[in-house]
Amino acid sequence: MLRYEQQRNFLKSNFHEFKHIKTDKIKGVPQPPIVKPFDQESLIIDLPTVSKDVVSKESIYDCIDQRRSTRFYSAETLNLEELSYLLWATQGITGMNKNGLTLRTVPCSGATHTFETYLMIMRVDGISPGIYRYLPAEHKLLFMFELDELEQKVDAITLDQPFVPNFAKKASVLFAWSTTPYRSEWKYDISAHKKILIDVGHVCQNLYLASESIGAGACAIGIYDQKLIDEILALDGDEEFVIYLGAVGKKRE
Repeated sequence: MLRYEQQRNFLKSNFHEFKHIKTDKIKGVPQPPIVKPFDQESLIIDLPTVSKDVVSKESIYDCIDQRRSTRFYSAETLNLEELSYLLWATQGITGMNKNGLTLRTVPCSGATHTFETYLMIMRVDGISPGIYRYLPAEHKLLFMFELDELEQKVDAITLDQPFVPNFAKKASVLFAWSTTPYRSEWKYDISAHKKILIDVGHVCQNLYLASESIGAGACAIGIYDQKLIDEILALDGDEEFVIYLGAVGKKRE
């Protein structure tokens, strides 16, 4: 068990070991941007206003009780109103605090929100297949580029896991959450990384529950080709890299 010791210590709350560290925030280093910048001349797609009318299952009890990882989907596609709702539920901005940090639909340590949401859209009514990024401040989609053989790329990214070919052919969208660790490191230094992993779990759970509420299913994916997906999304793999995936599609009867 000694080989696990370092990893197990990472899971513990060793606050007393960190409290004497002077973080960049304490040193007066400027706070990093709270969202990733983008080219204003890019193709920006308006998302429908989020409305509870899209929800077909209103009971939070039922959503929690009936939530399951869904690996097999129907041929039915998501519509743009449903995608708008899922993006809002996972990273939507609901306010801003006095320090300029965003308050969102998911809890986050110190409101640092290190995540960016990338989408591999395959079957969503009203939007062309391709790679997109969610712009939470504007609640819009940034079109990045088309990707040839998108389904085959999804298979490769997820390392040909047995259930993947089905959802690559039937899922509507693959969420890919990246992290920019310095947004949290600036405030928490070496304790940031545990917080980031906790926070991304909050994001994915909201995807599960929001998907359940619209008759869709989600499946979190933690096994993937790190280098390949970072390269596809044009991430440097150091200052920003993918940390978690989640597929969404309409449930089969």
